[in-house]
Amino acid sequence: MNFESELDGKSESASAPPSLDPPAIPADWLAEFEAAARRPLPQRFRYAFIHTYKPVLDDAPFRAFDTTADYRRWCEENLPSWLGYGRV
Repeated sequence: MNFESELDGKSESASAPPSLDPPAIPADWLAEFEAAARRPLPQRFRYAFIHTYKPVLDDAPFRAFDTTADYRRWCEENLPSWLGYGRV
């Protein structure tokens, strides 16, 4: 009931807008979240970042290019397309 209907004694009609409550969270999701929340912060950070080897990119400590055009050319010639560094 809202404040105005309480004052005039009328109840809300059946055509009231649906509830905006969020959907229920599945129990297994909630259990996993609560377990993760109990872990110490350093452990949570360690689990949060997963290193994935990127061929060619991870094979040298660094690379330097004189221009962006040189960098883009190197990417197109040396990196696999699935890494997403090619031109669209």
